[in-house]
Amino acid sequence: MLIIPVLDIKDGLVVRARKGQRDSYRPIETPLSPSAEIGDVAAGLREIFPFPAYYVADLDGIEGWTTGAGVFDNLAPLRTHASVWLDAGFCEAGDLQAALALNGVVPVLGSESQSDMSLLQTFHGHPQLALSLDFRGDDFLGAPVILDEEALWPSRVIVMTLARIGAGDGPDFRRLEAVKKRAGDRVVIAAGGIRNARDLERLEEMGVAGALVATALHDGALTPETVAGFMARADISVV
Repeated sequence: MLIIPVLDIKDGLVVRARKGQRDSYRPIETPLSPSAEIGDVAAGLREIFPFPAYYVADLDGIEGWTTGAGVFDNLAPLRTHASVWLDAGFCEAGDLQAALALNGVVPVLGSESQSDMSLLQTFHGHPQLALSLDFRGDDFLGAPVILDEEALWPSRVIVMTLARIGAGDGPDFRRLEAVKKRAGDRVVIAAGGIRNARDLERLEEMGVAGALVATALHDGALTPETVAGFMARADISVV
């Protein structure tokens, strides 16, 4: 089971995400780091495990306050240690192409940022691209055709359940199972609600390849020993 730590970035700082309510996000306070600076938080996470990848949500880009390219310079310290899966609200071909050209970056095409299928149709075959199927409650966010046309899903698919982020409610196993059945041989990554090792074990049993995790790492629910055990069984080629 691949564990990918999440860094939610707002105004240049790592914030504590909860239930997808972005207006209420505040700079993170965590025993892993003396500050909410990206480099400090990432260094604290590396004390748990030398993770081969981080997931970065550029919330300013996702909300449309900045362009997708605006966060690239901030990622340089991360990319010296690991690859970066980046959702920056990509909705323009130029920004997505720029991200695809960066070594060590996996651009994540978030469905909530897509008004139609055009970017997915153009880039779905690119080996670096990942797709995030974004949900809030039972509602799919983005152009419905993205959810319907699994033939155009790229090789890596994230199932993002925003309302479960940081809420302690557990992953949306039913939705993950439904997407996994449709995904064929694609890699499926769970996002939202991971509480503990038991959740990861259940996802592993379902054939889910990995999980995006934040709260359980910062709060100590996943210890270094537990993380190492899961990562020993992970398919690192996914990153």
